[in-house]
Amino acid sequence: MEVLAERLSQLDSQAGGAIRVVMFYDTLMRRRVDLPALARASAGLAECVAGIRLHGTGRTIRMSPDGRQVSAPPPPASTTVPITLDGEEIGTVWLERPGTPGSLDELLLDRLAIAATAVVDKYGPARTTMADPALVELVISSDSDEAAKARALRLLGFAADLPVRVVAVRSQVPLDQVGGLVCPARPVKAAPLADVGVILATTLDPARFPTGVRAGIGAADSPDRSWREARTALRFATPRQPVVHYDDLGALALLAEIPQDASRDNTDVAAVARLAGNPEDLETLDAYCATGSLRQAADRLHLHHSSVARRLEQLGKTLGIELTEPTGLIRVRLALTAWRLLDD
Repeated sequence: MEVLAERLSQLDSQAGGAIRVVMFYDTLMRRRVDLPALARASAGLAECVAGIRLHGTGRTIRMSPDGRQVSAPPPPASTTVPITLDGEEIGTVWLERPGTPGSLDELLLDRLAIAATAVVDKYGPARTTMADPALVELVISSDSDEAAKARALRLLGFAADLPVRVVAVRSQVPLDQVGGLVCPARPVKAAPLADVGVILATTLDPARFPTGVRAGIGAADSPDRSWREARTALRFATPRQPVVHYDDLGALALLAEIPQDASRDNTDVAAVARLAGNPEDLETLDAYCATGSLRQAADRLHLHHSSVARRLEQLGKTLGIELTEPTGLIRVRLALTAWRLLDD
């Protein structure tokens, strides 16, 4: 390949050179090369830095004529050509030639773009976790038509016949690391969207979410419905239960539909809100609501059950709820959950 590139770079005849450029890329495509190899060969042929970028993955490949990857900030491209697939622009190829563009640069980039399209169409985008937020938003938006969603999913690397799970994430851990952990062996894409991170995956392991992450997992087959469910589930996530499946919420999901003003005006919710300034009281109430048992709450709090009993007695008086009665336990569970959903 290097010998052929050297011969082509010495051609004087523009017509002959054009034919040989076409033959050069035909040979590369028959060899089934990947995108880095395409960029490397193109840089050698053009005798300047050649670049390839896919919008869907955000990955940029820049190769110098000596075959090495370039890490220095790129200068303005001398010539650019879009990569298109099914009428959609999915990326760009370019040359970084100092001075005036060469006479065959445009043809070279046209053939490089065609070759890059063939690689993406056959093998899909190069594996990466972070994706273009615009494509992710297109997939999960309720305003997008099905054809647009299908194109966006294909550009993100997902097969058309596989359902995609949607996860809403708030995390102190970088989003790409979270995606790689919960879905280490299958396609996974992630992108920040407004105040929350989005993860798209065909399958995931909820047990692999790292410490410091809160996540809501949608259940619907449709990505836009799954996104709404994931956002709702995320609102229910707590330090005690950082990962919430929408399916596991059941009727509790209805609490997310209650107007916040109505929740604030509720007597039980207002009483819980007044406890929020005392972390010890709130922790005791949370442990009791989570277990439904005085002794289990004591174990969770690492206290003697008599100490917890005294706390619950005092909390019941403060809240105006008999906590040891089944009805009282239901009331305080609902009130605590509704309070956590306020302003979330």
